[in-house]
Amino acid sequence: MISPEPTWLYETSTHDRARYVLGIQGDNPLICFGINPSTARPGQIDGTVRCVERAADRLGYSGWIMLNVYPQRATNPNDLHKRINRSYHQQNLQHIETLLAVRPVTVWAAWGTLIEKRKYLLPCLHDIYQLSQHYSCRWVSIGQVTKQGHPHHPLYLPNSALPQSFPMKEYLQR
Repeated sequence: MISPEPTWLYETSTHDRARYVLGIQGDNPLICFGINPSTARPGQIDGTVRCVERAADRLGYSGWIMLNVYPQRATNPNDLHKRINRSYHQQNLQHIETLLAVRPVTVWAAWGTLIEKRKYLLPCLHDIYQLSQHYSCRWVSIGQVTKQGHPHHPLYLPNSALPQSFPMKEYLQR
């Protein structure tokens, strides 16, 4: 159960053009990976983050952390960089590693079909997965995968959907 007085986790770039971490601290957090952050911040969460928060609470996690395959803030995924900003990606990996190294965690794959938006997103995800292999991470999806085999985005899931093991290695080999 998430504490009524949350301790926020929040890491952004100097000019707030990238967000690396947003969440509520807990001993057993659900870590969710979307594609890219929008405008959500502590105390002002958006619909996606609200769905992550509800799922973490419903599933018995003590906190939640929203991470992204690519950290550029963009309300519309069509506005993502045409080419990867390698500095953003490297900083994202550093923040992710810091969180994964603390304890065994459940990692919720939740990027939906947006992973197809830019060619660099799958290689970024591959780097994240490789990093996760050094730590005790259990990858899950919630609900059924899309027709294309992608894990569903949190906004498009029924509240009753349950986590199931997600075969990241096989997914990335497709």
